[in-house]
Amino acid sequence: MKTLLVLASLVALTACGSGAPPQPDWKIDSTDLIERYRKHALLGENTLAERYFQQAIAATGGAGRIAETARLWLVRCATRRAMLIDDACSEYAELAGHAPSPADQAYYQFVMLNWENLDAGLLPAQHRDLVRAPANHRHEALGQIKDPLARLLDASLLVMRKEARSDTLILATDTASEQGWRQPLLTYLTLRHEQAIAQGNTAEQNRLARRIQLVEQSLLPASQ
Repeated sequence: MKTLLVLASLVALTACGSGAPPQPDWKIDSTDLIERYRKHALLGENTLAERYFQQAIAATGGAGRIAETARLWLVRCATRRAMLIDDACSEYAELAGHAPSPADQAYYQFVMLNWENLDAGLLPAQHRDLVRAPANHRHEALGQIKDPLARLLDASLLVMRKEARSDTLILATDTASEQGWRQPLLTYLTLRHEQAIAQGNTAEQNRLARRIQLVEQSLLPASQ
C-alpha cells in the first residue's frame, strides 16, 4: 500500500528535476490527498479522512483515469483492512476490470487473503517473504518487516486468515502505538483485552483496560 504512494511521489519528484514535462495537477493532488486520507484514517479522524479520499477520487476521476482511480480504492481498502475492517474492495474490483494492472491485481489478491496461487514476485518487496513463508513461520517473517504500515497490514491479514499468534497481536499493538495510529491501536488493545478475559488474567485485563480508556479519551472531540 505505502509502496504505491512512495512510487507515485518519487515519479513526481524525478520529473521535476529531469527536464521532463511537469506532472499534471490531478496526479500531484491525488497523491497528496490519498496520503492525507491514510494519515487521518489511521488516527481515527474518519470524517476528515473521508473528505480527503473523496477529493482524491475527484482528482483522478475528473481526468477520466480508470487505473489511477482504481488504485486509490485499493489503497483505501488496504488501509481499512490494516485496521481490521473487513472491506471487500468491491469498488476497486469493478474499476480494475476495465483497466487491469498485474501488480495491482496481485496486491488485491494479497489483501483479500488469496495467497495460495499468488505470484509473490508481483507484490511490493516487504510483503513477499510473508506470503512465501509456511503458515507456522509467518510471524517470524512479519517481525522482519521494517515499514510500520506494511507490518501492521500483514499482521491484520494474519489475524483475518486465523494464523495470528498472541505475539502477533502484541507486535501489531506496539506498531500502532509507536506510530500513534489510534484506530488500529484501539482495535488491537480490545482484542488483547478480550483474550486476557478469556485467560482469566486480571492484571493484564486491568492494564489493557486503562490503555483502552486513554485511547478512547483521545478520540473524543476537543471541548470548546
